[in-house]
Amino acid sequence: MMRFPRLCFLLLLGAVAALRADQAMPAGEWDSVTIEPVKTSIYIGSVTLSTSEFRRSGDEFTATYEAKVWPWFWWNESGHITIQLPAADLARLARSERVEFKGEAFNQKNHPRHVSGHADRTREGAGKIKVRIAVDGTELIFNSTYRVNNVFR
Repeated sequence: MMRFPRLCFLLLLGAVAALRADQAMPAGEWDSVTIEPVKTSIYIGSVTLSTSEFRRSGDEFTATYEAKVWPWFWWNESGHITIQLPAADLARLARSERVEFKGEAFNQKNHPRHVSGHADRTREGAGKIKVRIAVDGTELIFNSTYRVNNVFR
């Protein structure tokens, strides 16, 4: 007699866990994202890219950035960057599907920089990101990690 209630309880726990997995990381929880600073090599030098926290507004994530070029410090630049990532793509990312994105950046002299890349989830609220930035005919490729800052559990 005790087996049937125990079986029902276990089935109920399994169903709740499956429902929770489907609802992991709703798009509304992606209000801000941190991307770790990253470095890439260029011919006889390197570029280090760091950004502020990306803040979400609708389908866009916006941050400021700073790029330091070593040893050619006169090529350093700063500006703002915007990435397009609709709620449907955030839901796909939460389901561990790769998401492609595009965006734009403008440096302190208002020169445009084309931005593209993809993100892969590695665990809830975090993952890997590859960003390509076109700068004056050169494509810089950065590999980093991201973390969602306000995951509600």
